[in-house]
Amino acid sequence: MTSPSRHSPRHAPARWLIILGLLTLTFVVAACGASSAAFPNVGEDLKGVPGAQPAEGRDLGVAPLPVTVTGDGTGLASLADQKIIKTGDISIEVPDVMKALARVRAMALQLGGYVGGSQAGTRDEPATLTLRIPADRFDDALARLHELDGDVVVEATSEQDVTSAVVDLEARITNLQASEQQYRTLLGQAVKVEDILAVQTRLDDVRGQIEQLQAQHKELSGLADLSTLTVTLIPSALQQAAGNWDPGKTIADAFAALVGVAQSVGNGAIWFVIVWVPALIGLGILVLLALRLVPGLRTRISREPKA
Repeated sequence: MTSPSRHSPRHAPARWLIILGLLTLTFVVAACGASSAAFPNVGEDLKGVPGAQPAEGRDLGVAPLPVTVTGDGTGLASLADQKIIKTGDISIEVPDVMKALARVRAMALQLGGYVGGSQAGTRDEPATLTLRIPADRFDDALARLHELDGDVVVEATSEQDVTSAVVDLEARITNLQASEQQYRTLLGQAVKVEDILAVQTRLDDVRGQIEQLQAQHKELSGLADLSTLTVTLIPSALQQAAGNWDPGKTIADAFAALVGVAQSVGNGAIWFVIVWVPALIGLGILVLLALRLVPGLRTRISREPKA
């Protein structure tokens, strides 16, 4: 008597649909260039699903794509959609560091930005501020810094166009999100445990790639939206000279020296009264006793020839 088949015939079409879907999605995900190295055991999980082995060695780097020029001569992104990272460094010699520091902080707020970090010492020491300014107000910020009461010593700016990189990331994220949706559909159709595990592994892989690319997209967009401007305020030579001379400190040092001399004189007088006066009195008493008690001592002393 022939034994019944292990797999139910009504499950066979669904299983082949899952296998076919996995094959298709494997090529789609591999084309997106996203990495699956973080899931080293995926191959073992998908042995039961032919053609569903994960692609290895896929690159997740943000390789910039060339801007495609259309027939009318326009680029892939308009000027309004361009993503440009602007950075700058400027050093200004100012007569009063603290006043200039307050003006630079107020300027950043007026332009819709903020102070990302600062390092300031005393009024005769340099101060450094890192400003985050909206990209469209970057030139305005430089112009206002030139209007400060001082001289610009060093100025350097740079721009990096990351439009193609941002467009590339957006396209890859869109493709992976489409793949994720199809994997979710397959997961709802899967019946066998090994099929469910295989699809779930693929789904987790794609979700991880999407989150990684979204983080890169957010970082690039943030750098492009807010430019970075580092401002160094250097005290002028006159301020440094004025800062090195402190009359009040000199007067205080003089009084301290006078008090020190007075203390030394007072200490000497105390030592003389307490130590030397009793010692001299005692020595005089001993001499007088010796002259009285030793016969002929006074006579011999008086007879000694004088030098």
